[in-house]
Amino acid sequence: MNEVLKVIRERRSTRMFKSEQIKDEQLKEILDAGIYAPSATNKQPWHFTVIQNKEMIDLLSNGFKELAKKSDNEYIKKFGENKNFHVFYNAPTVILISGDESNQMAVVDCAAATENMLLAAESLGIGSCWVGFVAYLLNSEEGKEYLKKLGIPEGYKQIHSVALGYKKVNITNAPARRENIVNYIK
Repeated sequence: MNEVLKVIRERRSTRMFKSEQIKDEQLKEILDAGIYAPSATNKQPWHFTVIQNKEMIDLLSNGFKELAKKSDNEYIKKFGENKNFHVFYNAPTVILISGDESNQMAVVDCAAATENMLLAAESLGIGSCWVGFVAYLLNSEEGKEYLKKLGIPEGYKQIHSVALGYKKVNITNAPARRENIVNYIK
């Protein structure tokens, strides 16, 4: 099996990270993988914000939890009320992926960039987790002050995020895959 297919099949979401920071060279490779993602008409409507400041990462996690506690959605509310929950699972590096609000394909294009970064991380032996909850905070009224602190450009909306770090535990077993999901018309 070729290396790309092997990485795709072996990648798992990591939710337990070592506190050690990833190397700058590895971070650059991961970001480059995102930058080289395909995008509709090559618009590349993304902006990446890298956070390696523990206080800022914790501030975002706590901000989400405070907002989640007030949610009418019971699923979201339970995360806000869980004192042990950390949105980024205490990862030492977080990449926020924001998309140009004027681009109707930004969500899809940013998803492609996010997946490229997840695969690049796995290929480098770095754990990753695709995290969506932070968008709940950053796209809220309360989130506007965070956007300024983070330097996210005007006209960009928070879409996805990736938690990165060295894995504390290496999970290799893939969950069962659904069957009968492909039609062939030849």
